[in-house]
Amino acid sequence: MAGLMVQGTGSDVGKSVLVAGLCRALANRGVSVLPFKPQNMSNNAAVTVDGGEIGRAQALQALAARADPHSDMNPVLLKPQADRTSQLIVHGRVRGTLGSENFREDRRGLLPEVMESYGRLSQRCQIVVVEGAGSPAEINLREGDIANMGFARAAGMPVVLVGDIDRGGVIAALAGTQAVLAPEDAAMIRGFIVNKFRGDPALFADGYTMIERLTGWPGFGLVPWIPAAARLPSEDAVILERGIDSDPRRKLIACPILPRIANFDDLDPLRQEPEVQVAMIPPGTAIPHHAEMIVLPGSKTTIADMTFLRDQGWDIDILAHRRRGGMILGICGGFQMLGWRIADPMGIEGATQESTGLGLLDVETKLHPAKALRRVSGTALGAAFTGYEMHMGETRGAGTAMPFADMADGRTEGAISADGRVLGTYCHGLLAAPELRAALLARVGARSDRADHNRTVDAALDELAAGLEAHLDIDGLLALAHSGGA
Repeated sequence: MAGLMVQGTGSDVGKSVLVAGLCRALANRGVSVLPFKPQNMSNNAAVTVDGGEIGRAQALQALAARADPHSDMNPVLLKPQADRTSQLIVHGRVRGTLGSENFREDRRGLLPEVMESYGRLSQRCQIVVVEGAGSPAEINLREGDIANMGFARAAGMPVVLVGDIDRGGVIAALAGTQAVLAPEDAAMIRGFIVNKFRGDPALFADGYTMIERLTGWPGFGLVPWIPAAARLPSEDAVILERGIDSDPRRKLIACPILPRIANFDDLDPLRQEPEVQVAMIPPGTAIPHHAEMIVLPGSKTTIADMTFLRDQGWDIDILAHRRRGGMILGICGGFQMLGWRIADPMGIEGATQESTGLGLLDVETKLHPAKALRRVSGTALGAAFTGYEMHMGETRGAGTAMPFADMADGRTEGAISADGRVLGTYCHGLLAAPELRAALLARVGARSDRADHNRTVDAALDELAAGLEAHLDIDGLLALAHSGGA
C-alpha cells in the first residue's frame, strides 16, 4: 500500500480538485486508488453507501476514483452551525458538538479513529491520496492537529505542498510555509506543485527554480487553469462569489445566500442549462423582481437562517414573487422554511426555540435528534430521479396530501401547492435527473438541453485527469507515494 498527502499553503488553493484529478488519473492508469481526508469542515455533505455522511468533496473524489463513497474516506466532519460551534460527525454519524472552548482537546482524541479509517482504506486499494485541510502554516493550530502534519506524522505519509499562483505571492507562500514549520513537520514535505497558472509557462521558469532553491524541494509541476474544473461540483468560495448574469434572453433563477447554506451543489445542474441563469443573492441585496424561480437551499440551522432571511427582507421579496405567480422550490431546510412553523423543542440547533415560516405550504416541521441519512430514488414531476436525504426533522401537514415525490420504497415525500407553483422536498441531488429538470424548467418557460449532469461531471474528471497527466510528474508522485516518506 502507498500513500500521498496533498497539503496547501492556504484554503482554496485547489487541493480538493487536484486530489480528484489525481484519483481519476491513477484510476485511468489501472491503479486501485481511494481518497481520504482526515478532517473536513463543511456544510456540504453526501450520503455514503454505509449510511453515513462525508464532505461533498470526498464524495466527488470517490467518483473520480470510480469507487462508492464511504464514511472512512472522511472520518471527521465538522458542520458549522453557529459562530463558535460545529456539529461533530465521526465515522459518518453525529457524535455531538465541538465548540471553540474544547476544540483542541477533543480533536486530539479523534486521531486514533482517523487512523482506524485510514487503515481500513489502505487495505482496500494500492494507493490512498490524502487531502489536507486549510494549511499546515497555521502553526497556532498545530497542537492536537489531525488534519495536516498531525496525520502525516502519525501515518508516515510523504506530503506535496500546493501553492496557488493565481492569488499571487506563491513563492513567498511556499517558502514561507517551510520557514514557519517545525523541522520535523517540514521534513514530511517532499515536493511542491504550483497550481492555477495562466499564460506562458516559460514566464514562470525562473520563479519555479527559485522555489526549488529556497526550499530544497523538487517541483512536481506547474498546473494551468483547467476549464474542466468549473464543471465539477462547486466549492464554497467559488459558487458564492458569482453574481447575476445580465443576459435578458435567459430565465433568472435566484437563490439567497443564507449564513449556514448547505449542499448548494444541488443547483449545479441548473447552472449548465443554456436557457437559465442562476444568481446567488448576497446579504444586503434584494431578490430581483424579474426572477422566474426562487430556490431556497439547504441549511444547517434552519431557524437561524429563517430569522436571517426575514432580517434581510427576503421574506417580503419571496411573498411578492409568489403573488406574481413565480415558482418557488425549497430543498431540505428550504422546504422547512416554506411551511407555517419550524419547532425545535429539544434544542437541536441550539437554544430551544421555534420560528414561523413563510406559510406557502400547509405543513409544519419539528426538529428531532435522529438524522435521516439515506440514498433515495423515486418519481417526481413525472420523471424518475435518484438522490439522497440528509436532515434532522419531520415535516407534516395537510400539504403533504399533494406530495412532491413518490419514493421507490413506497413513501410519499415533500409537498406541492394546489397551483403547482410552490414545491418542497427533502431530496438532494434530484436536479441531476435530465427529465425531472426539464419538467421543472418547463414551468418557467425554459427548455432544457436534457444533458446528463452525472456524465458531464464524469467527463470533466477525465479532462482534469488528462490535464494533470500533461503538466504533473505523476510517475514521480507515484514513486514518492511508494517511498513511504523515506
